Amino acid sequence: MTSAGTTEAPRDSLIAKVKRRGGRGDRSPLGTWFWDIDRMLLLLTLFLIAIGLVAVAAASPATAVRYSGEHHQFTPLYYFWRQLIWVGVSLPVLFGVSMLPVPLARRLAISGAIVLIACLALTPFVGNSINGARRWVGYGFAQFQPSEFLKPLFIVTVAWLLSLKAKDPELPTVAITGALTGLIAVLLMMQPDFGQTVIFCTVWMALLMIAGTSMRVLGGIIALVPIGLGAAYMFYGTARNRIDAFLFPSVEGEGASDHFQTNAAHATITSGGWTGTGPGGGTVKFGLPEAHTDYIYSVIGEEFGLIACAIIAIVFLAIVVRVFVKLLDEQDEFKLLAASGLAVQFGAQALVSMAVNTGLAPSKGMTLPFISYGGSSMIALSIGMGLLLAFTRRNPFLTRSPYVVRWGSN
Repeated sequence: MTSAGTTEAPRDSLIAKVKRRGGRGDRSPLGTWFWDIDRMLLLLTLFLIAIGLVAVAAASPATAVRYSGEHHQFTPLYYFWRQLIWVGVSLPVLFGVSMLPVPLARRLAISGAIVLIACLALTPFVGNSINGARRWVGYGFAQFQPSEFLKPLFIVTVAWLLSLKAKDPELPTVAITGALTGLIAVLLMMQPDFGQTVIFCTVWMALLMIAGTSMRVLGGIIALVPIGLGAAYMFYGTARNRIDAFLFPSVEGEGASDHFQTNAAHATITSGGWTGTGPGGGTVKFGLPEAHTDYIYSVIGEEFGLIACAIIAIVFLAIVVRVFVKLLDEQDEFKLLAASGLAVQFGAQALVSMAVNTGLAPSKGMTLPFISYGGSSMIALSIGMGLLLAFTRRNPFLTRSPYVVRWGSN
């Protein structure tokens, strides 16, 4: 009897361990991460990545035909298989970054931002010229776009600087972050990359508002916006060409190319009607430049219909709303600012890309997050979403407990 009891005890202990493993009682690093992470936000992100693979598969034949030549032929699904590789690289990055402790994530982001600003400064001189712009550094498969990787790290850096105001009210955080944003904007316009410049400036303004910057300061900055746009139109040829092509469709010269692209995108997205032509059934997409990147939303419209386009727009909106709802009771100012900025950047990039595809904005060369083809874009977005998941990670039981002391509360 004693021997049987002794045998049963280890077995019961083993069963208890197995039951705890993966359950709410699992305190392993992976178990803690799973129960602390915002699983709905993660699920929506994975849903977008899955949609992206389907969309790239639909756009790949058109792009393969466009870029195939006498000496090199691309298979119809060439870009799909490459995107599948990038997704395989990006998912571990997303999960790995989301597991980082907040202090470590902040330090790595700030250090990375410094390195990438240096890369951005060198890009106009040593970068590779593609479609008339020098935005890429490196060679062959190892090429990357510094501005894509800088976006999430810039947001974390600005959030950290603005959060220092709570410790030292005399610190000129608006001037410091404004100078940083201005430096990056100048470096981007040298490439040129007007679309990314707009995103960086928009995120900076949003962070100032969320940080509680005085209306007097915000009003002064907003008053400078028309002056800045006017100066860009007068002295920055890239902005002038794209604005002219958007406002004056009959324009000749460099702007005519942008007008052709937006016209082709609009024709493609509307050709499928509400339900689309079906997977692989699109034909208008073959006349679309950059069908797999900048104009992939139009390909989705042709083959899967405007209903599918609306669903994708709702998913992007759901991600942004989910983050802000999650932050309603956030007590840490840095995490509030960093997560808000990352959500604004994600939503703004999606909005600009969809607006260009539907003819509501001039061409900007903006990819659709997690859906457009591209290694730099996919990995950079995975870093950004990983940081967002890390900053919104919290213990749900502590959040609901009435016995948790909230510092600063009465």
